[in-house]
Order: sequence, then C-alpha cells, then structure tokens
Amino acid sequence: MSLSIIVRDEAEQDILEASRWYEDRAMGLGLEFIRSVDTCLLQISRAPALGPVVFRDARMTLLRRFPYLVIYKVFEDYISVVAVMQGNRHPRRWKSRLPK
Repeated sequence: MSLSIIVRDEAEQDILEASRWYEDRAMGLGLEFIRSVDTCLLQISRAPALGPVVFRDARMTLLRRFPYLVIYKVFEDYISVVAVMQGNRHPRRWKSRLPK
C-alpha cells in the first residue's frame, strides 16, 4: 500500500529553483531533474522506510542522478516532503522546516 505524498511549499520551491538552474545549464536537464524527483517520491510512497532517520523522525534519501537530498517525514496517513536540496547545504536550512 502506498501513502500519499504532500510536498510542502518550501520543498516545491526547492524543486522549481533547482530545475530552473539545471535547465539554464542544458536544455531538458531541468525536466530530467523533475523526473528524478518524481521517481524518488514514488519510491518513498511505496516504501516509506526507504531512507534512514536523520533528525527528529525525519528521513532522507538521495536522488539517483543529481546531488540532491529529499527530506521527508512519515505520518500515519501520508508523507510530508519538507525539503529537496543539495547534499552540501547546511542541515539547519531543512531542520527549521520540521514541525515541532
């Protein structure tokens, strides 16, 4: 059974900014980034325990082709994606997005 995915506004903004950045580098690369995110979200919805717990019940997994992390939190009925960001970004940026 798959859980539904809710991508928070901040994470949606992360995805849009990254896809624009990649598209500026090479035509079509931004779309490939979005497809990579979509594939990752589908995998998470099917196997919520896919990524290890990294902070306050938040889990993390990597995109396959791009150096980006997907940070998410699993709830009983759904999964909340709180950030999609480069792996070298400081963790305080996404940690502040987690509900207390």
